[in-house]
Amino acid sequence: MPAEGGLSQAGFNELIHHPSRLAVLAFLSGCVEADFALVRDRCELSDSALSKITRTLEEAGYVDVRKGRVSRRARTWLSLTPEGREALAAHLDALRAVAEAACSAAAQEVDAGRFGVPDE
Repeated sequence: MPAEGGLSQAGFNELIHHPSRLAVLAFLSGCVEADFALVRDRCELSDSALSKITRTLEEAGYVDVRKGRVSRRARTWLSLTPEGREALAAHLDALRAVAEAACSAAAQEVDAGRFGVPDE
């Protein structure tokens, strides 16, 4: 596949591409801020997995972590940074471009008669 539609496309982000990190960023993109436990449950992750993901995304500048207390219980809230929002949008755009380029290339092959269309 040509570079223009390949994974080298600007915006494709290997850090974000991991399914669990992508799920966390996508979930946070719909929130102003979310409790750690809510993110863990909605993304179907363990505490330790989400902790590691959060640390990685925080070090990249994509997630902010705020700690506090509710009554006597310690709480952690996560939010997407502006940089994280931009990186996620760019990554999703790059994935769309890869899919569109692949679909277009396949259509050209079909049009050229190099292979057939699957039975419906």
